[in-house]
Amino acid sequence: MATGQFAYANNTNRFLAAPELGAQPFAVAGVPFDGVVTNRPGARFGPQAIRAASLMLCDGTHPVFDVSPLGRLGDALDMRLPNASPLPEVRAAIEAQAAALMAKHHGVFLGGDHSVTLPLLRAAKAQYGGGEPLACVHFDAHCDTWSDHFGEPSGHGTWTYEALQEGLISPAHTVQIGIRSSGERAAREYVADQGGQIFTARALRGLDGAGLRPAIDAIRARIGQRPCYLTLDIDVLDPAFAPGTGTPEPGGLTSSQVLTFIEELAGLNWIGMDCVEVAPAYDHAELTSNAAANFVWTYLCGQVAKAARTPKGG
Repeated sequence: MATGQFAYANNTNRFLAAPELGAQPFAVAGVPFDGVVTNRPGARFGPQAIRAASLMLCDGTHPVFDVSPLGRLGDALDMRLPNASPLPEVRAAIEAQAAALMAKHHGVFLGGDHSVTLPLLRAAKAQYGGGEPLACVHFDAHCDTWSDHFGEPSGHGTWTYEALQEGLISPAHTVQIGIRSSGERAAREYVADQGGQIFTARALRGLDGAGLRPAIDAIRARIGQRPCYLTLDIDVLDPAFAPGTGTPEPGGLTSSQVLTFIEELAGLNWIGMDCVEVAPAYDHAELTSNAAANFVWTYLCGQVAKAARTPKGG
């Protein structure tokens, strides 16, 4: 690390201080929209907070994968979005920009509220689906399967329902992890009723490391090598680990549990990721943005390590 590159002396707010996106195979992009939150706003500031937290990851070399994404990663900065426009217009803008990025790069997106995942999935299915729905692994405190949200037809609590209804993701290849919020049974169990799998936060209490092996093996068996999208709502974590979010729910996962899942599932056929709902105004000691930066970094390192092992053309 060169003199003057400590996180507190940063001269950049790009993820890991990576250069701006050019021909690099991996890309990070911000999606600064929080226009349909149902509780505390502020996730539009998530991308810059996650980037700032990432600067303390030094050279970015991961202790498990022993690689750094630097040299293969570019920062596409933040999408330009019509934040005051109706949600369909915002989503159309997100989808168009995501499609352009996914055509050339493996994309990781920093939200933003969880409504941004639907247009990201639309772009991902067009790029990677080959006519078939994608697989999806969804970390969250909330099921996000309401057919409307407090009377609104679409928002950050409906995207999973909409993605399944649109055929963007395969019901049998959809896995939810960490669900625990209040809600009627029809919503809570919607993914399972459609043929998917849910690992609730309660079912995962006290499990980590080898204790998570049955869940990890079950996810690997279910997803196989179908192109898979990862969406991670930071409120999957207990508020003790992530207070800086709009809808915190006690009883959540630990940072260690989430990292174990990301590390152990690195071999899936991932085609993209988002990390959403970081709301810095409610954070304490940057706990939430640090967790988010580590999750994104770990995902990227797993994919860089896998790419390094894959023969060209293989």
